Amino acid sequence: MMTEVDPRRDSQWPNRKNFWKGKRVIVTGGAGFLGSFVVAQAQALGAAEVFVPRSKDYDLCQIDAIRRLLSDARPDMVLHLAARVGGIGANRLHPADFFYDNLMMGVQLLHESWKVGVGKFVAIGTVCAYPKYTPVPFKEDDLWDGYPEETNAPYGLAKKMLLVQSQAYRQQYGFNSIFLLPVNLYGPRDNFDLESSHVIPALIRKCVDARDNGESHIVAWGDGSPTREFLYVEDAVEGILLAAERYNGDLPINLGSSYEIRIKELTETIARLTGFAGEIVWDTSKPNGQPRRKLDISRAKELIGFESQITFEEGLRRTIEWYEQARAEGLIR
Repeated sequence: MMTEVDPRRDSQWPNRKNFWKGKRVIVTGGAGFLGSFVVAQAQALGAAEVFVPRSKDYDLCQIDAIRRLLSDARPDMVLHLAARVGGIGANRLHPADFFYDNLMMGVQLLHESWKVGVGKFVAIGTVCAYPKYTPVPFKEDDLWDGYPEETNAPYGLAKKMLLVQSQAYRQQYGFNSIFLLPVNLYGPRDNFDLESSHVIPALIRKCVDARDNGESHIVAWGDGSPTREFLYVEDAVEGILLAAERYNGDLPINLGSSYEIRIKELTETIARLTGFAGEIVWDTSKPNGQPRRKLDISRAKELIGFESQITFEEGLRRTIEWYEQARAEGLIR
């Protein structure tokens, strides 16, 4: 659960609730993992109305649906979180879908938001936009110094076009669009479907299933050597909403925890926390993905006063606890 808003936090900034009071906000993807937390916190901060478009009512790849959404919601701000996402396997199977859907959602929604005079557009990018061999820690200025890791390049490039569009529309039209780059997220309500999930929920599910079924081992992809940085979902929400309140510029901003961990150590940690005592078998026929991921988060601290608060092990414990409960209640099968 999100912590209660404290108006005294970061006293050098204006009162947060004053910013949100009376605002009408669209949160695309607001019914999803990250979006559900963003919606709850925006409401807690006092937004007048938070509009969550559902895909059955508004297909955001279709321009007519976008125009109808903007007409129905009449937003002061758009938080564009909606994306077609998945792990390495899903990206390898559906590269065209990941490129087309993410590109069409973003470019049309931003353009139509500018046309109707939306006051602010917050575009959420992805760490997958960074070049495969970006020097660690990843600095925002390195975004264009190479091609992304191949397995998720179509997705990463489609999302990166929102940065180009944001900067172009600010330059030509003075449109207030900002671009944020969150690292890999995790937490309660994540996607635990092994066909499409990211590494943390996939490993949690594998370990819990193997533990409960008395299996002797689990299979993990790659060789365990890559490193990743992860950001707990409630920390990500804080970063996004602080940027919405405090930042009105053309520079992209990384959102991360600054904690880097090898996939091998991550897998062993999840096995320990879930109580799985069996063997971890590494399937080296599967890709590793990008060799290292760790963000430079100094810009976020300087420009919006953001730092993550939840330690990695505490975040994992909360995520595992949520998964175990949801599974026991039959919400996950």
